Amino acid sequence: MSARLLTTIAQVREFTGVARRQGHVIGCVPTMGDLHAGHGALIERARTECGSVVVTVFVNPIQFDRQDDYERYTRRLEGDLEFCAARSVDAVFAPAVEEMYPEPMATFVDVPDLARHLCGEFRPGHFRGVATVVAKLFHIVQPDAAYFGEKDAQQLAIIQRMVRDLNMAVRIVPVPTVREPDGLAMSSRNRRLSPEERAAAPVLYRALRAAENAVVTGERDAAKVKSAALGVIAGEPAMRVEYLEVVDAMMQPVAEVSGTVRLVAAAWLGQTRLIDNLACEDQRRREHRPGR
Repeated sequence: MSARLLTTIAQVREFTGVARRQGHVIGCVPTMGDLHAGHGALIERARTECGSVVVTVFVNPIQFDRQDDYERYTRRLEGDLEFCAARSVDAVFAPAVEEMYPEPMATFVDVPDLARHLCGEFRPGHFRGVATVVAKLFHIVQPDAAYFGEKDAQQLAIIQRMVRDLNMAVRIVPVPTVREPDGLAMSSRNRRLSPEERAAAPVLYRALRAAENAVVTGERDAAKVKSAALGVIAGEPAMRVEYLEVVDAMMQPVAEVSGTVRLVAAAWLGQTRLIDNLACEDQRRREHRPGR
């Protein structure tokens, strides 16, 4: 069965209205298309939990800090429709830019405390664009649950906070990062890597694993944890680190590892920007839990 293609807001509201009257739980998977197995994991999770699944495919212009990056972003709607049909998606909402932004935006959603560091520091306005378009999609689709990958940890944290602060009636479901056999986190941008760059790319994951190992074996100084990761990356001269940090649940860098932290990184190979992260728990906290 093919996924129904919806291109207007009115069509989406009609579709979800019928689904809701039929008693379906509605799940939404927001994407920018060029779908891969990472998106597939989101869809499959939504399919197991929801009676109707809507995948949105929209390359959102207001979240790009560079026009050339927006223009280069891969668009392959026919392939995305086939991908969704193979996973029993009920509908794909793929609007034109003019449908989502019929006039210049005068209203934006911003979560500055979570957005000012990490990717937000290097991509000005990016997360304001993300939060704004996700808020619009939630108002259009009105899902009961929405599914986001943990690979984009900062984006996930921002969406979770936006939903809490604005009392949005949607449950945000995090889905673990899907990786290639060599550890590289799946991303549409991986297609841009040359064969040589693709061979080098897994060093980012290996670096995060080295930092994780430092924490697990007792290191509490965040600077030394970072050094463990940077030492691994130093062995791959083609990779240029944009940031590598140890952060708390609010995406704020920490000086000392305590409780659960996240190891987050962004790096460049040629003209391709990669991001990745790992959650890591202070072993002292685990050892002192009640019942252990």
